[in-house]
Parts: sequence; structure tokens; C-alpha cells
Amino acid sequence: MKKINLLWNLMKGNRMLYVFSILAIGISTFLSFIWPVILRITIDSVIGNKPLDVMGWMKPTIEKSYNLVGGKTVLLENLWIIVLMLILLTALRGIFLFFKGKWSAQASESIAKNLREKLYDHLQKLPFSYHAKVKTGDLVQRCTSDVETVRRFISVQFVEIGRALFMIAFALSFMLPMSKKMTLVSMVTIPVIITFAYVFFRKVKSAFQKSDEAEGHLSAVLQENLTGVKVVKAFAKQSFEIDKFDKKNATHRDLTYHLIWLLALYWSISDLICFIQIGAVLIFGTYWAVQGMISLGILLAFSSYVGMLLWPVRQMGRVLTDMGKAFVSLGRIQEILDEPIEDLGSANDKLEISGKIKFEDVSFEYEKGKSILDNISFEIEAGKTVAILGPTGSGKTTLVNLLPRLYEYEKGSIKIDGIELNTISKKLIRKKIGIVLQNPFLFSKNIKENIALAKGESTNEEIFASAEMAHIHSGIMEFKEGYGTSVGERGVTLSGGQKQRIAMARTLINDHSVLIFDDSLSAVDTETDAAIRRSLKNQNKKVTTFIISHRLSTLADADLILVLEDGKLVQKGTHIELIEQEGMYKRIWNIQNELEDELDLEYEEKIIDFEEFSKKELAADERG
Repeated sequence: MKKINLLWNLMKGNRMLYVFSILAIGISTFLSFIWPVILRITIDSVIGNKPLDVMGWMKPTIEKSYNLVGGKTVLLENLWIIVLMLILLTALRGIFLFFKGKWSAQASESIAKNLREKLYDHLQKLPFSYHAKVKTGDLVQRCTSDVETVRRFISVQFVEIGRALFMIAFALSFMLPMSKKMTLVSMVTIPVIITFAYVFFRKVKSAFQKSDEAEGHLSAVLQENLTGVKVVKAFAKQSFEIDKFDKKNATHRDLTYHLIWLLALYWSISDLICFIQIGAVLIFGTYWAVQGMISLGILLAFSSYVGMLLWPVRQMGRVLTDMGKAFVSLGRIQEILDEPIEDLGSANDKLEISGKIKFEDVSFEYEKGKSILDNISFEIEAGKTVAILGPTGSGKTTLVNLLPRLYEYEKGSIKIDGIELNTISKKLIRKKIGIVLQNPFLFSKNIKENIALAKGESTNEEIFASAEMAHIHSGIMEFKEGYGTSVGERGVTLSGGQKQRIAMARTLINDHSVLIFDDSLSAVDTETDAAIRRSLKNQNKKVTTFIISHRLSTLADADLILVLEDGKLVQKGTHIELIEQEGMYKRIWNIQNELEDELDLEYEEKIIDFEEFSKKELAADERG
């Protein structure tokens, strides 16, 4: 029922087009049924000697028309009139079929457009937690292939349901007045075909769902491979990826073969039933015509009617097949639309945020029973810097993701300027908190458009200033096209450090109260790292800054350093305080210092060796 309601709601604004389309196909069907009546009268009453014998609702109209054109004498001498009538009927039928196609196409394209926009709009409003758990390729398949399946159904088969109903109604009204027993013979297999079509519909619906889901998995593998093509090539994993794709492709092929087999079974059996029906009409009709129980014209009319009637009824199998496909696709689309959208709160929230932050016994888990953060507590004044250190999986990124409310904390309290975080609208908090990710995403635009994206209306001065702060301005100006340089898909034409700094400039262009750098300086050298941090400190406005890094030289200047391990806060303090304590921070500090000392010693030894070599070369030249 939900699927039908969704389809009905999608048709809003286009329902009259469907009404007109169904009326057009009804008129077209009616005109097609007049053809055999004219042929019957021509054979029996114009060429033959039988008196005009029409029963039922058609009698007054046909008798008036017959007498209007001059009756048998005139028509026999001017058979071209009958030919002209048949041509006019065909032309009129073609005109109404044209309008049927035009109106149904207009309605279906409009509905498909509305559905795509509805899906895209809904996806934009879903929370980050939803996008973190779904496969992008499957979402793309639902928004493209599944929408196209629905469009095809409402464009063609939806109207065909009306055609089949009109066919049965007109067949009964035209055929019964001619001959009740021939009508019975002509329609004896109709219930069989309809029942068979319904059983087939139940079977094919399940088969299509499996095929459609397999296509979604195939799309997900393809999207993942193309997105990570650099990693695939770097590790020479092409063969592994090809095998993985081949398995998904083979599964999709087998399920689709099964679907095609079911379709072939339906068409072959329904063809057999239809031919049996046509054969029965010809056998009984010929016998009764020879016996004089019906006229030759009636036999010819019923031969035409049975062909006209059976094929559209047989098409009900295709209609039901496409309906099954459409309902499966609607179900997959409905799954997205059923996901609750994120409540961003009021857009007119005027609350000012300075950036004083307090965590008090905050715990968080993605899955029940698997704690990611466990009773985290700390406090930082506005304008200060917090550094976060910890091994992979310790909860560093999760902690900072709680601040812009990408995830909602379940236990404890997070306060900004003394206000509980979950009482502040997400729209406001995300305007006040800027975040730069470790793996930045750049759109397939030029550099200027990527930086300006965060603010919308941005002046060149603002763009250049944010690029200067991120220490990428001079690098951009070295490009041939400067800020007009296209970055390619996902920034593929840039180095890792360039991408990180452009993403940083994109964040810095806005006026934030809190900045989060999630290991976003990892791809830049230590000198550039230090220069960027100096630029941030020298801002006129003091901004509360969170920095996640494994480079202790980046963290050493922070006002507060947090050390996380297995979701627990195991150490906190300043750099001076932590190197005097036994713990993870001191161990990492000692290891990094030892490595730097070794590198310095190796560098000095190379300098000495080079100087000695130079002196020997100089002495040799003097002797020479």
C-alpha cells in the first residue's frame, strides 16, 4: 500500500494527463473495434444479399449511417466510400494514439524528474551516520536504474492497463450482439491467461528483486574500484579487483538469466494458449458458418476481434511483469525515503558562540555494547588550542565529530559556552564549527570554485586571504591558470598536501568560532605545518582549535593535549607536563626525538664526508 501511495503522490500535478491519455487510448480502442463491424456489413449486406442485421446499442447509429450514404446500391457501386471510411478510422485512431503517447510521456518524464529531485533532496537531508553505513554505488543505482524502471512502467504499462480493460469492455459490447456462442468461444481462455499472468507476476517479482539487488552490489563494486583506482594500481591489485568484479557480475548474470527464463516461459505458454484460442474460433466459426448458423461476415469479424482481444490481454503479463519490477524499484526507493531526515533546527538562531568547550563524562558507541568513547572529561577556554593524540581506533575522530553533531552523544554532557550542545541547532553549530578532514574531498571544479564553495558569495580578496592562511596561495599562482586551474575528479591532479591546504582554505574562508583539523596537516612538511599554525595563531579573532596529529611537533604548542587509548582519556595536560609523566606521550616523544637525532647525525656525517671529499679533490687539483 505504501508503494501505491508513493506512486499516487508522485503523480500529483500529472493525474489529468493520465486521464486524458487513458481516454485517448479508450477512443482509439473503440475505433479499432468499428473496423470489423464495417467489414462484416460490407461482406454480408453490401457484397452479399443478407439484410442489414445489427443488434444491440449499435443498431440505431449503424442503420442511420448506412441509409445516409445511400444504402446497398450506392455502396456497391462506390466501394471506395468504405475504403475511405476505413482510412479515416485508421487516421483517427493514429491521432488518438499519438496523443496517448504524448500525454503519458509528458506525465512520466515529469514524475521521474520529481522523483529524482525528491530522492536527491532527501539524501542531502539524511544524517551523516546514514551515509557512513550505506554503499554509494547502491544509492546511485537506486537513484538511476530504479527510477528509470518506475518511469518506464508509468509511461507505457500503466496506460496499457486501461487499454486492456477497454478491450474487454468493448469486445463484450460489440461481440455479444453478433453472436453469443461465438463470444463465449472467443473469450473462453481469457480467465486462464489472466490467472496465469497473475501467478507469473508473483514469481517474477521475487526474481526481479534478486536481480536488481545484484545489480546494486555490482554498481557498488564498480564505484568503489573507480574511486580507489590509485590504491589498486599502487598495490598492483588489478587481478584481485577483476576477480571480485567477475564474481558479482556472474551472480548478476545468473539471476538475470533466471529472470529471462521466467519471461521466456510466460511468453511461450501464453502464445500457446492464444493460438489455441484463435484455432478454436476458426474451427467452431467455420463449422457454424458452413452450417449456416452464422454468416461469413460474422466469422470474419470474430476472427479480427479475437486477435485484437487476445494480444492486449496477453500483454497483461508484460504489464504485471513491469509492475513487479516497478514495485520492487519503488520499494528500494521507499527504503531511502523512509529514513528519517536530520533536524537541523532553526535557520534564524542568533546565538553567539565564543568557543568555550566542556566535556563531562561523555560516552559514545556506534553499536550497542561496543564503546568508542568512555567517560571523556576535559575543559578548554575560548580561543585556546586542544591537541589530540592516540593510536588508530582510539576514538580521536569520533570525539571531534561529536562537536558539529555529526553523531549524537548518548551519555554525559558537552557544553559550549555553558549551553548543552544538543540543545543548539545543528544548522547554527555547523556554521560556527569548521572541520578539515584528513582525506579532503574536492569537487570537479577549479580551485577558486572549490575554495568559495563553503561560503557561496565570496570576493577574490576573501579567497586569496584564506589561501594565504593555508599557505597555498603562492603554489596556486605557480599554476598556468592560477585559481582557474581545474582540480579534476576528487582533486586527482593535485598532490596530497595541495589538496589538504585547498580544503583548509575552503574551511578558513568562513568565520568560525571553533576549528577542527582531523590529521589534516599530515601531507605537508613540518615547515609548512609550523607556518600554517603560526597563521592561525596570528588571526585577529581568537578561535578555539582542535588538532589531531601524530606529529608531536604539531601538538607541542597546544594549550591542552589529550591522549586517548581504547576510547579512554589516559593523559591530559600541556607538553611540558606530559613529557615529565610516564605514559604514551613521553614514549612517542622519546621515539620521535631519537629518530630526529639519528637523522641529524646521519646528515652531519654526510656533510663531513662531503667536505673531506671536496678537500681531497681540491688538493689533487693543486698538485696537478
